[in-house]
Amino acid sequence: MEKTDLQKRHKISVAPMLDWTDRHCRYFHRLLSNRALLYTEMVTTGALMHGDVPRHLRYNVQEHPLALQLGGSEPADLAHCARLGEQWGYDEINLNCGCPSERVQRGAFGACLMAEPQLVADGIKAMVDAVQIPVTVKHRIGIDKAVSYDFVRDFVGTVSEAGCSTFIVHARNAWLKGLSPKENRDVPPLRYELAYQLKQDFPQLTVVVNGGITSNEQIAVHLKHLDGAMLGREAYHNPWWLASWDAAFYGADATELTREQIEAQMCDYMTHDAAAHGTPWPTIARHMLGLRHGLPGARRWRQVWSDHKLKGLPACEVMALAHAGPAASV
Repeated sequence: MEKTDLQKRHKISVAPMLDWTDRHCRYFHRLLSNRALLYTEMVTTGALMHGDVPRHLRYNVQEHPLALQLGGSEPADLAHCARLGEQWGYDEINLNCGCPSERVQRGAFGACLMAEPQLVADGIKAMVDAVQIPVTVKHRIGIDKAVSYDFVRDFVGTVSEAGCSTFIVHARNAWLKGLSPKENRDVPPLRYELAYQLKQDFPQLTVVVNGGITSNEQIAVHLKHLDGAMLGREAYHNPWWLASWDAAFYGADATELTREQIEAQMCDYMTHDAAAHGTPWPTIARHMLGLRHGLPGARRWRQVWSDHKLKGLPACEVMALAHAGPAASV
């Protein structure tokens, strides 16, 4: 794939978020944006080597372009799982070098891998040799309280030599001790300038920034310096934001669908997935609870779609209740 195609693909993406960006969430997000690159939740190599592969890798064909994020550190296992991802039709394999959770650290992967750039490079090379699709890395700018730019520069330099040309930079350090994963998304300060410096020092690479981005105005600023922006929590909690991206950043037509039409399509999807896979509608509906964010009546609408006492009703009937007057029984 030409570098310019990779850069275009990574211009706007939705971050991999554990317990959030499952296939139902991604289907919903694709209804809102045709162009944004979507990522799976992190899938560990162990889960694919020893678990239910279809359960972890199943997706809807509408989700493309779609990247599979892997968590692991053993090159042979990473190569095997990358091949699985390619066989299942994913467009990219991404290695997680940014998650700071203690559980992930016990597995010797995630953010702690940044302290072992040669091991990461070995894993990248194994995957690059195993597949024809792009292999990328998502990482932090440092670990613990060290603030040296040299650390992340040397990490990127070493890993890029193994065949990785795209780096997604969460512009915070990962504190491996003393902070929860949630606190690690807020407490370490954002230092976007380090991502900008990486692009200056490695102009041949595709560099994407992640962390704390909540508006199109912020995205536009980052795109003056970098190849792309990855959006996480704000995109999840305020999903209607995605509906502006195709027009704002790709020169494409904005979606003609209304929020109500998106909701109706999700109801159809819930009905289909329940029939095909036995998925109860609340498992899917939880991802769209921010769809009416900021609108009158949004709170009651969320309450209806969150009411597990209604789980025996068809999704279309729940939607009707959600849009009925306040006096309607829920």
